Order: sequence, then structure tokens, then C-alpha cells
Amino acid sequence: MISKSSSRRLVGVIGAGSFGTAIANILAEKSDVLLYVRDKEKAKAIMTDRVSSSQQLEENITIVTSLEEIGNSCEIIFPIVPSANFRSMIRDLAPYLKPYHVLIHGTKGLDLNIPEGTVITKENPLSRKHVRTMSEVILEETSVLRVGCLAGPNLAKEIEQRQPAATVVASHFEEVIDEGQKLLKNDRFMIYGSNDLIGIELCGVLKNIIAIGSGAVSGMGLGENARSLLISRGLVEMIHIGNALGGNTKAFIGLAGVGDLIATCTSSLSRNYTVGYRLAKGETIDQIKGSMEEVAEGINTIQIIKELADSLNIRVPITETLHKIIHGKMTVAESHTYFMKFPFRAEIDFI
Repeated sequence: MISKSSSRRLVGVIGAGSFGTAIANILAEKSDVLLYVRDKEKAKAIMTDRVSSSQQLEENITIVTSLEEIGNSCEIIFPIVPSANFRSMIRDLAPYLKPYHVLIHGTKGLDLNIPEGTVITKENPLSRKHVRTMSEVILEETSVLRVGCLAGPNLAKEIEQRQPAATVVASHFEEVIDEGQKLLKNDRFMIYGSNDLIGIELCGVLKNIIAIGSGAVSGMGLGENARSLLISRGLVEMIHIGNALGGNTKAFIGLAGVGDLIATCTSSLSRNYTVGYRLAKGETIDQIKGSMEEVAEGINTIQIIKELADSLNIRVPITETLHKIIHGKMTVAESHTYFMKFPFRAEIDFI
């Protein structure tokens, strides 16, 4: 618990999932931390046991259930909650935020912002104006100007085990990158910086789709050659859709892009990889979602990107195929046959 006499900086983390807890523990090495837990019963249990998402909490992390306390006490806040809940959480936090606050989020998903009364049809398809990254949500809903994100190969379990890792702090503001580096960098966690905020965010979002596909490849027992094929074609797909949505190619061939892609496509610690693996083993998407303790963002992202790609007239064959699998229009086995006949272009024509 934080001592009243502590002179260390106070930093806020919103979200006590596996990644939020891991970031809170890293921050606690240099700062005092307020960790927001929405569920009051869960908060009580964490306070008692000092364990969150199976991770032992550092002593100078205090559990709070008030967003007002986070906003009033912390100038720098790390919101790390599922994308489906992100906008509502930011709206609740907004009254306690001022322009001097810094928000660096760690959510790898998209927000649908469809005006009330709007119906998405073939004549009025889903488009970029209907989709927001989490930084865009923060800018829309609050007075905060200095916004950033975290993205990289950051499997929470390995961070908990104090294994070496790295992440990218992306922001249009150098001071946000500098603050993120000062707060998070240690001898086992490297922090890179980028000014391509949208590109870095899209890396974290889009790789989840490919990770589901990679899990399915493993679940079918197709071997490393097949997985490498899927990952490399997946990177091409990420770049094509990422460029169309405003991201820069350089982001995708760096740590937040190919680095995170490799981690999530090859590790059973990845929730999205696990979704694909279980699909290949015969489970339905509803069975998988119903039994998962935390959200696999790639499931929702597949739906959004499929509709966006259709409206933009961009072919995203991996996303399209996973969309069919999730909606019961194709089996995983049929997808294998389909891809072995798909006329991919051999050259990389986007660099």
C-alpha cells in the first residue's frame, strides 16, 4: 500500500486484466500506482489477496474503485480495458480530466461509432468515419490533448515472469513518449518511441486477426511452413488495410507490427491464437467466447475489418475467410483447401 509520506510520483492504471496488472507492476518499480478495478467485489478480493489476474501485486499499488480518484490524483493515466467498454469508461472518466492530463492506452481494438438512427447497408456501408482507434475515442470524449498508446510483443504472462520484452510508446507529442519511457523502462523492458500514433495502434489491432488464423493452422497440425506462410501473407494484409485506414508502412515492419505479430501468432499465451486453435479443434465461436476469462479482441476486429475492406474494395483474404469460419459459412478444413488454391501475388508491392 502507498504510504502517505511517499514522495514518489503517482500514476494511474485503469483495468486490472492481465496486461493492465502487468503494466501496473512495472510502473510500481519507479512510481506509486493507483489501479482502478470496476467491480467492487473483485476489488475487495484483490485488496485482501494482493493478487490480480493471477499476478502478485507490488506493495505500492493501491486498488481503487473510483474514476474520480484516478483523475484527481494522477496526471498520467494508462487506460487498459477491452475496446467494447473503452468509450463508456472514458465518458465516465472525462469529468475528472483536464487538458494537462496524459493518457497512454494499451487497448488493441477498435470502437464502432455509428450515429443513432444510422443503418449500415450496402448503399451506406461501414466506413472509416464509423470506426475509431482508442486514441481517437479519448480525443473525442475528453479535453485531453496529449494522448499515446502502447503496442508491441507484450505477452502479459512473460512480463509477469520478468522475461525480457519491449514495447512502443506512440504519440504525436514527444513529451508523451518521453514520459512513457521514463516510467516504464527498466533492465528487462525496453521502450521505443514513434510519432505514428494511428499506424502503431493499427498494428496492435490488425495482428489479432492473423493470430487467430495462426492458431487455426496450429490446431490443424499443418506445421511451421504453413504457419510461416500464414504470418507472412498476414503481414501483407495488415499493411494493405492499415495503409487504407491511415497507417504508415514503417509501423508494420517494426516492433509493434511484425514484432507483435510473431509473438501473438506463435504463442499459446496469446488469447487470439488460442481462439484459432480451439476453432480448429471443433469448438464454436460462442463456446470459446463463453469460456474465456478475458476478451480476445480479434473476434470483434474481424467483423469490423471485413466490412471496412468491402466498402474500401480491398481484398483481405485471411480476414474474409476467418469471418466465414466464425459465422459458420466455412469450416477450418475447407479454409485450408481454399488457401492452397488462392492466387496470392508473389511480390511485395507496397514498399
